[in-house]
Amino acid sequence: MPNPSRFDVIKPEVRGLSAYTLKHFDAAVKLDQNENPYELPTDLKREVVDRVLRRPWGRYPEFVPAAVIHSLAKFTGWPSEGILVGNGSNELIQASLTVTLGPGRKLAVPQPTFTLYKLMATALQAEVAEILLDAERLTFDVDKLLEASRTSEVVVVCAPNNPTGNLLEREALVALLKNAKGLVLVDEAYHEFSGQTAFSLLPDYRNLVVLRTFSKAMSMAGLRFGYMMAHPEIAREVYKSKLPYNVNIFTLTAAELVIERRSLLNQAIADLIRERDRVFAELQRRAAVRAFPSQANFILMKTARPARQLFDALYGRGVLVRDVSSYPLLDRCLRISIG
Repeated sequence: MPNPSRFDVIKPEVRGLSAYTLKHFDAAVKLDQNENPYELPTDLKREVVDRVLRRPWGRYPEFVPAAVIHSLAKFTGWPSEGILVGNGSNELIQASLTVTLGPGRKLAVPQPTFTLYKLMATALQAEVAEILLDAERLTFDVDKLLEASRTSEVVVVCAPNNPTGNLLEREALVALLKNAKGLVLVDEAYHEFSGQTAFSLLPDYRNLVVLRTFSKAMSMAGLRFGYMMAHPEIAREVYKSKLPYNVNIFTLTAAELVIERRSLLNQAIADLIRERDRVFAELQRRAAVRAFPSQANFILMKTARPARQLFDALYGRGVLVRDVSSYPLLDRCLRISIG
């Protein structure tokens, strides 16, 4: 009788994957995860705690967290029926891919980009069409992306792109939406730092899905909150794959309050943009590195020597950055969060 505990019950596609993980390093200056170095105001944190203390902890949160969805609808101008919330935007990306991908289906994704898109699609046994950026400038190959979109159930575009920091031009995104066979997911984790968003295209393109997070500009990475905006019919289908009670009462309370007091974050965002531009200008004056223009809260740079050598040298001085030299096209590259 076969032993049901044998590892061959695991899908071979999963066995062949490397888990998405990040080794922990202690450092005085942490510039490796694109977090917001500006904490939420202490008074706001205290108010979150006070509100949570008044709520029952022994009860589940609402099945559909209507209050925060209503706040998001008011904040964004998109109808509540087309909004989903998640335990970080990654959960909503996973839910979107789960309802669209599987054996015989395809994801088209630029490379290099956020690793999880390919990992999730591969675990779902979908084909992954990887469209390399321009090797010299790291810009999007729009023609090849359009070509792949015509035969793909899903296209994912990170805008601004992580880890390169650049944007797909709006005209190219419109062309993608018009030509794509299926859904176009735009991951706007860093959109507050670019001043650009695909949001205005939502009313005209029912195949557009916009995903956002509170982990970056909103300074809530430790609480895990994200949201999705799409045509209500698409949102209803993605909802079927989302886990129940997926956002806890502490995070929901914090998200509601941050939306309500979002103007408190404007100065921090402006400061990060200004500091990004200053750091970029400074790096451009350094002959030993090449910095790539960024519309996010990080900068990608190519070094004259192996990336790990510079990583270790910086870490030795208490500065932690991200070694991305294993990504496609990014040999000798490091990514530095602005902080």
